[in-house]
Amino acid sequence: MKVDRLVSIIMILLDKERVSAQELADMFEVSLRTIYRDIDAINMAGIPVYGASGVGGGFEIMEQYKIDRNVFSSADLSAILMGLSSLSNMIQGSELVNALAKVRSFIPADKAKDIEFRADQICIDLTPWMGNRNMQPYLEKVKTALQQSKLLSFEYADRYGNKTARTVEPYQLVLKSGHWYFQGYCRIRNDYRLFRLSRISDLKLQETTFTPRDYQKPVLDFAEMLESMQTEIKIRIHKSVMDRVLEFCSYENFSPDGDAHYIVRFPFIENDFYYNILFGLGDKCECLEPVHIRAEMKRRLHDMAGLYGN
Repeated sequence: MKVDRLVSIIMILLDKERVSAQELADMFEVSLRTIYRDIDAINMAGIPVYGASGVGGGFEIMEQYKIDRNVFSSADLSAILMGLSSLSNMIQGSELVNALAKVRSFIPADKAKDIEFRADQICIDLTPWMGNRNMQPYLEKVKTALQQSKLLSFEYADRYGNKTARTVEPYQLVLKSGHWYFQGYCRIRNDYRLFRLSRISDLKLQETTFTPRDYQKPVLDFAEMLESMQTEIKIRIHKSVMDRVLEFCSYENFSPDGDAHYIVRFPFIENDFYYNILFGLGDKCECLEPVHIRAEMKRRLHDMAGLYGN
């Protein structure tokens, strides 16, 4: 994992005067391009790494900025420990264990108790309460494929349940809105695709390796596009479903309606996904306006009741 490699590179540069890019690439079994990206990331983190060209050249931390164990503040170390511990809930492996051990080596003995206490103040548990038992082993397979540049093959179901066989070059593992995805180049569609792990079945790690392409990162922020598509509707909800509605709009959209209900200005798009959000609230939610959306909900409820008519 990249965070482990970055911490390791920093420790190597602290220990040695100068290390070549090729030596680092061989050490971590990655490409030179990856090492150059890692050095850029370390520079952006505030640790100035100088690159010397020519015979005997390589990377070194600028002498006037030589750092020691105090380079990380207590807040820095707490944040790093919190992040690594949270990842270890879902993504296991020796690299995370090693990264945690290395970060802990930066902790002064007299501050260890306070730093551990602060790291434990925020818990991010990515494991689901229940659900797909394949998630953990699938995450491990995708992670292995990413590290070794190996192809993945699987069956993928779209939102209507239609399945297609895929062979994909994986490039990035993504956690978005509580769901795991991976971005890869699909050799069936000849384009980049974002695959949701819960829709994958029969995932296999192939022995075939691939040469990484110029990677296109997935677009993950649709806020502006969604705002342009959304319209505001008015719903009346019971207070028992308030926390679920708050996942889609802020408390400023709520107005009390008696002791047990709220009138909510709810952002809505006229598609199956948003209608199903409202239906998921059951009899604790009523659409008040506009009239045509209320009528559409009534029509859908009538069709649903027809399933049980006999």
